[in-house]
Amino acid sequence: MKVLIAGCGDLGTETALRLQRAGHQVVGLRRDPSVLPPQVTGLAGDLGASLPPLPADVDAVVFAAAPDERSADAYRRVYADGLTRVLDGLVDAGATPRRVLFVSSTAVYGVTDGGWVDETTPTEPASDTGRVLVETERRLLTGPFPGTTFRLAGIYGPGRTRLVDQVREGRASVPEPPVHANRIHRDDAAAAIVHLLTGTAPLGEVYLGVDHAPVDRGEVVRWLAERLGVPAPEPGPDRRSRGGDKRCRNDRLLGTGFAFTYPTYREGYAAVLAGQGTRHP
Repeated sequence: MKVLIAGCGDLGTETALRLQRAGHQVVGLRRDPSVLPPQVTGLAGDLGASLPPLPADVDAVVFAAAPDERSADAYRRVYADGLTRVLDGLVDAGATPRRVLFVSSTAVYGVTDGGWVDETTPTEPASDTGRVLVETERRLLTGPFPGTTFRLAGIYGPGRTRLVDQVREGRASVPEPPVHANRIHRDDAAAAIVHLLTGTAPLGEVYLGVDHAPVDRGEVVRWLAERLGVPAPEPGPDRRSRGGDKRCRNDRLLGTGFAFTYPTYREGYAAVLAGQGTRHP
């Protein structure tokens, strides 16, 4: 199988390496392909501006964009318009991929009361950036190729140590009232993308990419403080306005036979603290 990864950053590169190890060819599209590992064929292009001719012989596409800033305009350029550019480029090339997978976000849900959400929960984002993601998902599903949206929770893993650093430096706080957080380790996110693309069962239109433990943020920072041997963080302001308060289910993903390496934050952050893995440029 030949796979085009449009937006081949950290997650895209990890996905590409896993696909390559499984015997597949991978083309990685990004602004500076010179930083890609030699196993990945690089293709220079800017999802937010213009693209080169795309390969005609791709069997699957992963759209894993990452805007430079958290604004509606930046999201629209890279996500909604970027996906449109990729789909149009594939049509122009005469490509007929059997699947286009869009890496979206659980930010499409506007739940703020700690309730459970899954793939059937209405998408009612509270932010302009979330609304752009919903628009992009709709463009995919009305596009010329079969599409699947993979809504990821907050990604953590190698080199993504912001929360660890905050706890270590005494800058973290325990939200009051409690706020739930959903997350997925980068390696599990990449492995799940590979699993969905290479499986034999028919794919659905939407999957949630989250681990087994949507827990109170305070539990995570207290656990990290204990592991780091620093004082437990003090109570702090409620962060609902930024990320909402929801608990995401991963039953549909598990139903495909996918198994997590890091089923909860404990296994994942233990690996981060041990320095396991590498963040790709």
